Amino acid sequence: MIADQLLVNNKQEATSFTKDKVSEKPQRSIAKSISWRIIGTLDTIIISWIVTGTLSLAFSIGLVELVTKMVLYFFHERIWNAISWGK
Repeated sequence: MIADQLLVNNKQEATSFTKDKVSEKPQRSIAKSISWRIIGTLDTIIISWIVTGTLSLAFSIGLVELVTKMVLYFFHERIWNAISWGK
């Protein structure tokens, strides 16, 4: 019974960019990615500084981490936004 409802809901709510666009715009995901990465990168820089003892190395690690994780988070958000579970 539950499986039937899930299948019916999935067919009725075919995952598409148009449907996803109504629930959350990509710009919102970008803004959320940036704000979260600022916090995350500061955390990484501090931890890297404590572990390595070198501030310049900590900033280098933080810069690489900033870019890669922002891109990963954006796609993570877009995928989760397309999933109707829990909405």
